[in-house]
Amino acid sequence: MIRYYSYVPRTALVVVFLTVLAGCYGGTRPPRLGNAAPAFTIQDSDRKVSLSDYRGKVVLLNFWATWCPPCIAEMPSLIELQKKLKDKDVVILGVSIDADEAAYHKFLKEYGVNFVTVRDEDKKTPTLYGTFGWPETYVIDRQGVVRRKFIGAAEWTSPEIMEFLTKL
Repeated sequence: MIRYYSYVPRTALVVVFLTVLAGCYGGTRPPRLGNAAPAFTIQDSDRKVSLSDYRGKVVLLNFWATWCPPCIAEMPSLIELQKKLKDKDVVILGVSIDADEAAYHKFLKEYGVNFVTVRDEDKKTPTLYGTFGWPETYVIDRQGVVRRKFIGAAEWTSPEIMEFLTKL
């Protein structure tokens, strides 16, 4: 019996790994950091929201969906953050990409979502920001400049994040 083994040198594996990392994050920082946050207005069946409505406040622009497990996992900490920082001019602005309006409203009620959220089923706003994964959150300072980007779920009430937000 003849056996064939596939041999991949370690250096080739390292090159592949580094190439994958470069594809995920090809620069020293995400492209929007330090630049003005793209302006938008979203109208859903409940409300009309514009980013400019929150000028002068720190905004956590959170892109999420009801069917997204990491979004669901971080929702309690976003709700808690809103409670803790509501008097500090820090606003959470959620943009849901849900197509199912009934599921969206059910989720808001079941979780007791206490921050402004709007549904953008056409995904125009996430596309404007270059967001294709959920959740993804942008921290926008009082002057409208993107200061930080979080990819994936975060523990929003951690001391480090709370300090960062209150010092902006």
